[in-house]
Amino acid sequence: MSRPITLFTGQWADLPFEEVARLASEWGYDGLEIACWGDHLDVWRAAEDDAYVRSRHDVLEKYGLKVWAISNHLKGQAVCDDPIDARHRAILPDAIWGDGDPEGVRQRAAEEMKVTARAAARLGVSTVVGFTGSAIWKYVAMFPPVSQDLIDAGYQDFVDRWNPILDVFDEVGVRFAHEVHPSEIAYDYWTTVRTLEAIGHRPTFGLNWDPSHMVWQGIDPAGFLWDFQDRIYHVDCKDTKLQVPNGRAGRLGSHLAWADPRRGWDFVSTGHGDVPWEQCFRVLGAIGYEGPISVEWEDAGMDRLRGAAEAVQYVRSHFFEPPEAAFDAAFSSS
Repeated sequence: MSRPITLFTGQWADLPFEEVARLASEWGYDGLEIACWGDHLDVWRAAEDDAYVRSRHDVLEKYGLKVWAISNHLKGQAVCDDPIDARHRAILPDAIWGDGDPEGVRQRAAEEMKVTARAAARLGVSTVVGFTGSAIWKYVAMFPPVSQDLIDAGYQDFVDRWNPILDVFDEVGVRFAHEVHPSEIAYDYWTTVRTLEAIGHRPTFGLNWDPSHMVWQGIDPAGFLWDFQDRIYHVDCKDTKLQVPNGRAGRLGSHLAWADPRRGWDFVSTGHGDVPWEQCFRVLGAIGYEGPISVEWEDAGMDRLRGAAEAVQYVRSHFFEPPEAAFDAAFSSS
């Protein structure tokens, strides 16, 4: 089973798109998971301008790369979030932020997600990866006490805002892969169950599996793959390291910066952390996942030029063909 290895460009959006493509090609990646910010992909242009779409493919072809997925996490985050505040001002372009009125921001973000589906289709891409935002993440501690009605309303808000977006995804034949991640409507095992139930198990809505966020929450990432195997639409490859227990480090991070040694966990370069990669790749093979494995390089303690090059070699070393053919040959009658 051959799975392409791609590089998610979100952590490289400070560099020109062509420079990221050149680097990824030199390191041995098969393609890019293109972020819809920086100069990497303007979805509004891609949805309307044939020459612009051709220009993205020209760069990829120049460096022997392909694209299987695009990602618009930042705009997706603003669709359901409450509150909308200075954090969103820092990640959203002026066209989405506008005058900063929260509901206006949400509506403009939703329109961009619809356009993202159309842009993906014109690029020949079948999967958009992203966040949904959440009106109820702010209640994660459940204190002061939160009523069930308030939680139910949060899931309904997600359904009301995302169903019209998913209608456009259906229209153009593109799937949305929600990244299960703290601050989203689905951030762990049971919230993923509830989210899929809320959206009526709509086939257009699936999951982007990123094990790093599961490990530090104490969730088995391989078991998650197995239980949600029909919804794994994309895979992001990122590692997490839990700090040595010292009676002080907490799983929520203590509002400390990335790479601060007092944190209870941190992102590290793939292969340096606590994700059980071999087990996870075996499960991906068992469930028949043939899509891209996209390295999301995010390690504040390592130079990214070294880390991204190291990561693709690590991931490739864990690929192996399923044993069925060899077994069939060994046990077949002569």
